[in-house]
Amino acid sequence: MDFFTTLILLLDSTVRLSVPLLLAALAGLYSERSGVFDIGLEGKMLAGAFAAGAMAAVTGSAWAGLGGAIVVSVFFALVHGFASITHRGNQIVSGVAINFIAAGSTIILGQAWFRQGGRTPSLPGTARFGAIELPFADAVRDVPVLGPIYSELISGHSLIVYAAFLLVPFTWWVLFRTRFGLRLRAVGENPAAVDTAGISVAWLRYRAVMCTGILTGLAGTYLALAQNAGFVKDMTAGRGFIALAALIFAKWRPVPVMFACLLFGFLDAFAIRVQGTPLPLIGQVPVQFMQALPYILTVVLLAGFIGKAIPPRAGGVPYVKER
Repeated sequence: MDFFTTLILLLDSTVRLSVPLLLAALAGLYSERSGVFDIGLEGKMLAGAFAAGAMAAVTGSAWAGLGGAIVVSVFFALVHGFASITHRGNQIVSGVAINFIAAGSTIILGQAWFRQGGRTPSLPGTARFGAIELPFADAVRDVPVLGPIYSELISGHSLIVYAAFLLVPFTWWVLFRTRFGLRLRAVGENPAAVDTAGISVAWLRYRAVMCTGILTGLAGTYLALAQNAGFVKDMTAGRGFIALAALIFAKWRPVPVMFACLLFGFLDAFAIRVQGTPLPLIGQVPVQFMQALPYILTVVLLAGFIGKAIPPRAGGVPYVKER
């Protein structure tokens, strides 16, 4: 296999592995721009993945799985909103609690419903989001350079992959070109000014956490119904926390978030690619080290290359209406 083919396959894996990170990071972007920190992205993704796998297993429909995932993830998002917006609770504690609840409840319900050790049944192709072949992908496959890029790297992904990358410019447009986005950013910086203008701070923040629930449900659906053939115990594997790291690394901006997620996806794809392969001057690298490499490099990048990341000024601070 030549270098170019290997590179295309590596980049293809990068795209696939970055999608759940991208969706979760965009989810956190809506929430944190409104002033609600959400460390519970991991739990909502996991709950959404379980709901998608369970619903698709019962109904045989991938779209029903997507709907179930969004409903469950939005429910958890509203729980977080109820605790941190309505009752002004600690947002970090609420997020951690959601992570624990999701991790435990998915295993218990999976075992109770399907008797497969917390897994959902393996799903057939009709109950999953399959790959989409773009027009002329087969016709240009043998064209040098451009053929493999179009047919392997751009074509052949599931609908959720294309939706995830289209959500990047859409999110930019929503945040920076709409009234809702202007108010959302303002409520994360100065909620008192927004309240003085006669706009409900609580309702804006609730809408932001609902957007978070929708996107984490989409991320969980991708994991269960596109990347895999059903739900597996703890299948998010820390992706929610890496998405938070990407969000901080990108300084809460949509387009840099995409590139940060692609970077972390590339690190993950590279680690998978070189597992068990002897490297020059090093030899055989332990599998455990390669599995930990994306997480190690995430910490290194955040510690050494991010510079000063300033979060929204009102982030993590419950708003108390002045009387």
